[in-house]
Amino acid sequence: MAKNFDLSQWARPEMLALKPYTSARDTFTATEGEWTFLDANENPNATAVNRYPDPNQTALKNVIANLRGCNEDQLLIGNGSDEVLDLIIRAFCKPYKDEIIIVPPTYGMYAVLADINSVGMIKVPLDTTFQLKPKEILDAVTPNTKAIFFCSPNNPSGNAFNPDDIQMLLENFDGIIVVDEAYIDFTDFPSWSEKQSNYPNLIVTQTLSKAFGLAGLRLGIAIASSEIIALLKRIKPPYNINSLSQQNAMEALRDTKTVNAQIAESISERKRLAQELNAFSWVVKIYPSDANFLLIKVDDAAKRYKELLALHIVTRDRSSQENCENCIRISVGTPQENNKLIAACKSLAV
Repeated sequence: MAKNFDLSQWARPEMLALKPYTSARDTFTATEGEWTFLDANENPNATAVNRYPDPNQTALKNVIANLRGCNEDQLLIGNGSDEVLDLIIRAFCKPYKDEIIIVPPTYGMYAVLADINSVGMIKVPLDTTFQLKPKEILDAVTPNTKAIFFCSPNNPSGNAFNPDDIQMLLENFDGIIVVDEAYIDFTDFPSWSEKQSNYPNLIVTQTLSKAFGLAGLRLGIAIASSEIIALLKRIKPPYNINSLSQQNAMEALRDTKTVNAQIAESISERKRLAQELNAFSWVVKIYPSDANFLLIKVDDAAKRYKELLALHIVTRDRSSQENCENCIRISVGTPQENNKLIAACKSLAV
């Protein structure tokens, strides 16, 4: 049975009442025939990008909806996932009053966006195996808690969260739950968007930066109820996704054969890297990963990071994060790049 959710009780009243900007391309669109456009004060000289892009990204949404198995009115496309996350906070959290819950170690932009929007934060750290503590999260909820943010698979630990724990949160928290699935394509766990119809307070965010190799285009998506998507569309910039990004994304998303082959290779290389790196005496632990990276506990993260950097291998020291002391995060590269990493590690002093 679908959970009851009253958007008007959770969204900011001023956002519900907001009259969105109507662009020229919202007023008139055409897909066929020749037209003389004199409505948007554009430069009329053709440059391939002299016209404003489709503010609704209609063609791109059609491709994504078919790929992800949802309706087009359940999709919002953002200038990277960060814009999507920012829109969610602005839509539901009143500055200097409301708050969100985050579960460190987690994606750092949740805290940054909360600070930018003057929204409070409650931190409920993951346990020592980097899993959610749902009871503690629910106990931390206050009357001003509007949303819970977490990513699964998690960044920086790489693991997917226990589905039963996520289910517990969905069934017992009435506000917005944001499941950030930036790395969903590298795991066997299904997307939580498949259960969105049962949980109208659920927002699933994904990205085209990872598995689809489009980080330079800055494209993120939200999958949610049509009601929530309509609210987010009210406050997004009218032309937030440029024409070149829309066109390049459609071409890449249609090439599923290449994408699937690259995903399979990344998963295979992730396993190989874990086996190879585990042989080094200065590697203390390699955490299980459902993402395209590995979190590795070493004897001295600062030392190993600098040694690898001297060999032109760039990794990321995550020691400052909760429960990540002396941990380095290593992205899975191409087989050739991973060979260079392994060779570099062999040269490090014990």
